[in-house]
Amino acid sequence: MKCPFCECEVTKVVDKRDNNEENSTRRRRQCLRCSKRFTTYERMEGLDITVVKKDGSLEKFDIQKVIKGVKKAVDTEKVSEDEIRAFAEEIERFVFNSKDLVKTKSIGLKTLKWLKGKDHLAYIRFASVYKEFDNLEDIKKEIKKLED
Repeated sequence: MKCPFCECEVTKVVDKRDNNEENSTRRRRQCLRCSKRFTTYERMEGLDITVVKKDGSLEKFDIQKVIKGVKKAVDTEKVSEDEIRAFAEEIERFVFNSKDLVKTKSIGLKTLKWLKGKDHLAYIRFASVYKEFDNLEDIKKEIKKLED
């Protein structure tokens, strides 16, 4: 690690703290040449995971797509950003730990199940796109299923 002040490559770690919320490690370092201190953060590199789309093509898994899709459906006053992020990370772990390639359909179904337990209106919003409702009857049927 280069010192940002004198560019010396010899530094020592003075303090280390794990930040579980951001999945990072904070390190306080001191340059052994100029003695100035600076902070570095270590984060895990993004995972290279592939999923199977509806048309059979392969695509790199993108956690931001999960977050974006859920955010479009939910009322952020009912479901917090932290809950959405935690859910997206849960999906990422599911995809990463699966022995076989995961289909985006599985991700959509897990999202529907999660939304059903959080916010029924968000569930209907997401389902209307995910299940490709054609008319009001489709929406009414889905609402009836929720009520039962």
